[in-house]
Amino acid sequence: ASGLKGGHAERVIVPADDAEVAVALREASAAGIAVTVSGAGTGVAGGRVPFGGWVLSLEKFTRLDIHPGYAVAGAGVLLRDVHAAALGSGQLYPPDPTETGASIGGNIACNASGSRSFRYGATGAWVERLRVVLADGRRLDIGRGDPIDFDPGTIPLPAVTKNTAGYLLRPGMDWVDLFIGSEGTLGVITEATLRLRPAPKAVLAGLVFFPSDDAAVTAVERWRATASARMLEYFDQPSLDLLRSRFPEIPGAARAAILFDQEMESVDDPEIDLWLERLEGTGALVEDSWFATTANDRERFRRFRHTLPELVNDAVRRSGAMKMNTDFAVPLARNREMLAYYRRRLEEEFPGRYVIFGHIGDAHVHVNLFSDPANPRHAAALLAEFARHAVKLGGTVAAEHGVGKRKAHLLALQYAPEHLEAMRAVKRRMDPAGILGRGTMVA
Repeated sequence: ASGLKGGHAERVIVPADDAEVAVALREASAAGIAVTVSGAGTGVAGGRVPFGGWVLSLEKFTRLDIHPGYAVAGAGVLLRDVHAAALGSGQLYPPDPTETGASIGGNIACNASGSRSFRYGATGAWVERLRVVLADGRRLDIGRGDPIDFDPGTIPLPAVTKNTAGYLLRPGMDWVDLFIGSEGTLGVITEATLRLRPAPKAVLAGLVFFPSDDAAVTAVERWRATASARMLEYFDQPSLDLLRSRFPEIPGAARAAILFDQEMESVDDPEIDLWLERLEGTGALVEDSWFATTANDRERFRRFRHTLPELVNDAVRRSGAMKMNTDFAVPLARNREMLAYYRRRLEEEFPGRYVIFGHIGDAHVHVNLFSDPANPRHAAALLAEFARHAVKLGGTVAAEHGVGKRKAHLLALQYAPEHLEAMRAVKRRMDPAGILGRGTMVA
């Protein structure tokens, strides 16, 4: 899904259990052969694309058992299947990355998040246990609180709500913390125990349209402080213009939109009246906005949110260009400043050829450029500039996708050489032969 070209491998291995994974890794370590772990292939940063060596596919790891309060899922289980099975038992698995065809192993490897992370955090917050096969074939069965048997060091972490930039080394982290977000470079995750919570009794959703971008951002700042929404998602005017091809009922006066989602005790919950009060004084186009309390009606909003990246990806594919998008987040207080910077520079460099949308509740929106296939450096230079500015504001170069191969170079913008060396030291300890995820994250 990253669009990274030129991948190739000498062998594809499809093990059926941990023992077969261990055999393959021992053989690869002994021969110094690179191994790329394959999930569902939906990652956008290129970590899944091999440049030589072997591909290790976890497609046969499909065990899925649902229990009260937790699920046990093989690395190859798809996110949509975990959601459906949990819901069928009256429970909720909160992480909701946009790509529900992603594998659970991939979600954990990238510490994926999504829109509901505004309330529930990223995937890692819901992982209780992991089964992992190390590069030398050793097998670990680790749970929360199991201490790491060496000092992994410490790196400075930005004051953001979402961050997947490198190994997030910090005091007190446990084994589970170390593997979450490691992008298949420290070990092969084969199975996970995931926490579940009771499914909400009712949900109110709203797609609120605004006559200006400024009004939408002001409303978000107010709602962060006064509401307990599960998500606050943003769509700018170019996003709405693109979506009008599928949703012609979008009001003509709309210049921005915010999608919110609120859990309730019932369809008569007072929270409905509170949201009406929250909308007052925001300048929202209330009469033209859309609201829903039933699952069928909310499906319209889900399609709205998911259709935009689909349209963007389709436009990029048809143009022959590589997808050019950001995954940067900044501290909440710098959200408006970062948005203004994006808009000014995009209008100067790519007028009419971009969209901005995403997780504004976490000050984490995605810029997507429709670049010139004949001149990709123009777009790449602007994205690098955006990365530097996000770091300058105290942010991160990777909030939810990981850095993979395509964006690994951005880590040097966020971390000093000694911090990158601390990450490399962990990599050398866990994978002395350097076989896992070669070219991903850590050089």
